[in-house]
Amino acid sequence: MLELYNNHMSTCSQKVRLCLAEKALAWVDYQIDFRKRDQLKPYYLAINPNGVVPTLVDDGDVVIDSSVICEYLDETHPDSGVLLSPREPVERARMRSWMRYVEEVPTSAIRYPSFNLLFLRAYQALDKSDFDAFTEKMPLRSHFMQKMGQDGFDEDEMKASLARLRQTLERINAAIEDSDWIVANQYSLVEIGLTPTIVRMEDLNMTHMWDDLPHVQPWYDRIQARPSFDKAYYAGARIPIDNNPFARD
Repeated sequence: MLELYNNHMSTCSQKVRLCLAEKALAWVDYQIDFRKRDQLKPYYLAINPNGVVPTLVDDGDVVIDSSVICEYLDETHPDSGVLLSPREPVERARMRSWMRYVEEVPTSAIRYPSFNLLFLRAYQALDKSDFDAFTEKMPLRSHFMQKMGQDGFDEDEMKASLARLRQTLERINAAIEDSDWIVANQYSLVEIGLTPTIVRMEDLNMTHMWDDLPHVQPWYDRIQARPSFDKAYYAGARIPIDNNPFARD
């Protein structure tokens, strides 16, 4: 039995839900409520000491890190749903190179506008002592949160984030100039890794960043047309800037 501890709005959780949908796998949904700080509760830290989502439990075996989870699911269920890794070793190597880039660049870069534009107001409502105590308890993201503080990331940090997102878009555009998909002309774990960033950019009204890159929007349209997209992005999984639930807390 597959159990996924996740959050409906978490980009890393969305990545794994896309993978589960593509693999046509049944799973038990355990929601981690950030507003209740479930991710820092002892029961959760016992299975994921990083205090982040998602976490997969497969018949008692724990797998953490969203990219690792996706590779694990594709490897352990090769005959279920869609094969998400190329068969040729050199193409798998290219896929993994892209996956490392996705983790290093867009996945980290999208956090800056996400927190500044969506989540910051929730943290501004806290007393400074409460905010400091909360961030100090975060095993993996303490430095990131303390750097953000209650005033948000500064202009230079936001510019650097946007530059990394733009670089990502340019690389996507070049990679799909003569194909539908980034690696081996096959929908793969690369698309699954990139999709949450592109969706979040759309939710933050940042689609203008690829207006001059002609291949990006058709590629994104193809992704959205797959049945897995609506399964992963069910009602409430996206956060339009004008309908931010954190702003009401």
